[in-house]
Amino acid sequence: MTKKTNIEFENLVSDILENEYFLETKKDIHHGTSKYEHSIRVAKLSYNLSKIFKVDRKATARAGLLHDFFFGTRKEKPENSYLRHPVTASINAKKYFNVSELESEAIKTHMFHQVLFKKIFPFINHKEKASIKEFKPKSKEGWIICASDMIVSIMECERFQFSYVANVALLLVFNIIMFKN
Repeated sequence: MTKKTNIEFENLVSDILENEYFLETKKDIHHGTSKYEHSIRVAKLSYNLSKIFKVDRKATARAGLLHDFFFGTRKEKPENSYLRHPVTASINAKKYFNVSELESEAIKTHMFHQVLFKKIFPFINHKEKASIKEFKPKSKEGWIICASDMIVSIMECERFQFSYVANVALLLVFNIIMFKN
């Protein structure tokens, strides 16, 4: 990010970055890094993509930062599980930051690629239930958060690279179909 872009980004999310509850995410490991660092990477990529695609910069930056805003690990509580944590993060984002409906929806749907993957291969995370309708992004901002999270996760988790590349390919194909109009 350029200095000017970084200042613009920080102005949109400074209340989150300075919040004591959000700072707690520094303690949680996520994709081999802290949840805090992961979220910042997703937010910055989302913000840059929002400029390219001319969508709501504030919503994408804030949703990117809060997409994994849950406390503890995915294994500690059922509501933090692999496919349910987006709902928990959305609830927390509303509670602590009064996010917009657009931001909340983008947070809630950021794992759509994994829901699709699970529908194709039901043996993956077989104990978790998730519907495509519930988790499908309803906005371009939601699609950006979903794609940004995957891209950042690929960079952070090289051991899962093949499955993430497959997920990115599926998401991009689906995205092209959905926003063809």
